[in-house]
Amino acid sequence: MTENVIEMTGLSKVYGGQGGSAPKEALKSIDLTVPRGSIFGLLGPNGAGKSTLINILAGLVVKTAGKVRIWGFDQDENPRQSRAAIGVMPQELNIDPFFSPRDALEVQAGLYGVPRRERRTDEILRLIGLEDKANSYARTLSGGMRRRLLLGKALVHWPQVLVLDEPTAGVDIELRQMLWRNVRELNRQGMTIILTTHYLEEAQEMCDEIAIIDHGEVVARDTTAALVGQMDGKTLLVRPAGPVGSLTLPEGVTREDRADGWLAFGYPRSKVSAGQILAALGVAGVEIVDLSTAEPDLEDAFLSLTGTA
Repeated sequence: MTENVIEMTGLSKVYGGQGGSAPKEALKSIDLTVPRGSIFGLLGPNGAGKSTLINILAGLVVKTAGKVRIWGFDQDENPRQSRAAIGVMPQELNIDPFFSPRDALEVQAGLYGVPRRERRTDEILRLIGLEDKANSYARTLSGGMRRRLLLGKALVHWPQVLVLDEPTAGVDIELRQMLWRNVRELNRQGMTIILTTHYLEEAQEMCDEIAIIDHGEVVARDTTAALVGQMDGKTLLVRPAGPVGSLTLPEGVTREDRADGWLAFGYPRSKVSAGQILAALGVAGVEIVDLSTAEPDLEDAFLSLTGTA
């Protein structure tokens, strides 16, 4: 086994192009690796190609070109082994309402060919917090419980790689915290996690490394700290004692007068220091009541690389 659990080379996917329809290139010759044992973020705007990439990894979509290796198995040469190495928690709630959680996990394990003596149904039910609902109809479960069950179904064959596709979309804080506790524990046990999410603060907190996809291409791929560290912009927030007129500010500094009385000064930290801005305020005789600075975050990097909110 190499140091990467997933290796993609020249991965492309084109939809359409038949019957007179214009082809749509969803993925454009992507080269990407996912390190073993990491929590890896896969981010991008809507329509960037994330879902197509995940569905190709899961074996649900046939790629147009390129190579994919999962846990060392070539997807074309060893399709069964590569699929067995990955589990996907989908974004959609695709659960049979007449199955109990226990039944759903048992059926899913059977589909993966897990022998009965090797199934870990009770352990998974404990992990996802559905022990007390193990024999209830899935239709009686709350939305949060159903989402937990999706996680359980992705774990029945105990894969080496777990893909979480927008796992916390529309869930409450308690469920989100429980999910991340479980994910960290699975990762501690050696499972590699791939996460897609629109909650960028969540990705910044959870992920070791991140790839950002836009228009079917990888526009950035680095450690989370390095991506954030590339951002040069910083903000100095100042609350003056009273109204502030015109100021002579260092070159490159922007000013925003906020409705709550704060002044926000944006500046490139490679060229300007907060001290220079404070000195300009002092020259103007501005009395400062309070101040703070705001560091750039993953959202700033995302916006810079994709131009998409």
